[in-house]
Amino acid sequence: MKQRTVLTVLFDGVQSLDVTGPMEVFAGASRARGVSYGLRTASLDGGPVRTTSGFTLVPDGSLADAPVPHTLLVPGGHGTRGAHPELTAWLREHAPRAERLVSVCTGALLLAEAGLLDGHRVTTHWNSCERLARDFPAVHVDPDPIFVRDGRLATSAGVTAGIDLALALVEEDHGRELALTIARHLVVFLRRPGNQAQFSAQTAQRAPLREVQLWIDRNPAADLGVDALAARARLSPRHFARAFRAETGTTPGRYVERVRLEHARRLLEDSSDGVEQVARASGYGTPEAMRRAFVKTLATAPAEYRRRFRAAAPPPRT
Repeated sequence: MKQRTVLTVLFDGVQSLDVTGPMEVFAGASRARGVSYGLRTASLDGGPVRTTSGFTLVPDGSLADAPVPHTLLVPGGHGTRGAHPELTAWLREHAPRAERLVSVCTGALLLAEAGLLDGHRVTTHWNSCERLARDFPAVHVDPDPIFVRDGRLATSAGVTAGIDLALALVEEDHGRELALTIARHLVVFLRRPGNQAQFSAQTAQRAPLREVQLWIDRNPAADLGVDALAARARLSPRHFARAFRAETGTTPGRYVERVRLEHARRLLEDSSDGVEQVARASGYGTPEAMRRAFVKTLATAPAEYRRRFRAAAPPPRT
């Protein structure tokens, strides 16, 4: 049995779920016959680290004593802020030896600091994409996907996207059925595709705009044109569009597109409604309009999305 070792780097201020989420996936895979992932954690000096949520993780040892792994995983968290000369020096020297290099969330900042992302297409948490692109111009930052594969390098968006990426790596190593089995066990239910977009809009500060966001979220099938939304906010369409973008970081149209796509995606995953019903309930009007939106954003049609990413579902109602 070939064992793939997975070494996770720990440091003060690490996001705990960036560590435990992927580790649960690999540990779950190892329960299958013929599958073995050797899981190990290490900090610079081998000492305990404090997570962003306040509890302590005790590593298996120090990075200096860690063997070269098959997969080197660098999590994110508040501890990635600022300079990390010792850690980035270790990454610069040792990361190229691993067969697979993985970052979760803002762990990409540490890899970039070590010069390991130059010339590569990567992603990170939506809130850090601008910083990553600004501080490391040689890195090609894609702010939309939940994870990106570029050769031996794999980077993921924020927090739970690390689970999606780990499931994709298990599928790469051992096949789709095992990945789906683990997803069901973790009650993740399915694997989101890597090109599933991050929903990166911020919550508006002003109450009328927040109320409009909530209305959109709860009523995807309503008239969500700019004129209708502006009237709900009691603003002129031009003022509304400008204010909405300034406070949320995205246009009203793009926000509506994302809400409708997310609503349709969830219905395809969690319900037995037919494609036509899902299209109407999500505000697309017709299956063809929904198909175009899915192909544009997810590079797959709704029916294919349901087939690939919904597990053990009853047949759709007609």
